[in-house]
Amino acid sequence: MKEIMDREQLSRTLKRMTHEIIERNQNLNDIVFVGILKKGFPLALILKENLKRFADVDAPVYPIDIRAYRDDVTHKDAPEKQDIEIQDKNIILVDDVLYTGRSVRAAMDALSDHGRPKQVQLAIVIDRGHRELPIRADYIGKNIPTSKNEKIVIDMNLMSVFIEDLE
Repeated sequence: MKEIMDREQLSRTLKRMTHEIIERNQNLNDIVFVGILKKGFPLALILKENLKRFADVDAPVYPIDIRAYRDDVTHKDAPEKQDIEIQDKNIILVDDVLYTGRSVRAAMDALSDHGRPKQVQLAIVIDRGHRELPIRADYIGKNIPTSKNEKIVIDMNLMSVFIEDLE
């Protein structure tokens, strides 16, 4: 595996993304972070802490389990019912890597079970291309074009981003 972002670069990227969120949203008190499990949720927690530090706004943050909403996975575990307050809120949906767009579609389906948000914005740390669905991120940490034989891995323990060749 080759490291493409170290801890400091990833931290700066998440801070920049937070500043973009602040600039693009009129009422920061309407923001709710929703992190896709597994890696989107810890990233959403970091964005929440950055928002609190930079704008003195303590936005709620929720995890969302999308397994039951996936159309590209055969084994679907039913997630526990989650309490997510999104009605008339500006949702910042957070995930680590945007690839085909299927995880994001599943997350939007899952969100619809919890109410109707005012708006859904997408924050992605790495956009690697290869979309199968018409989905684009509002906040992108870094665009890293990859081949389909490569994989992007964000190690939340090391707070680093790696690219791995699958062949």
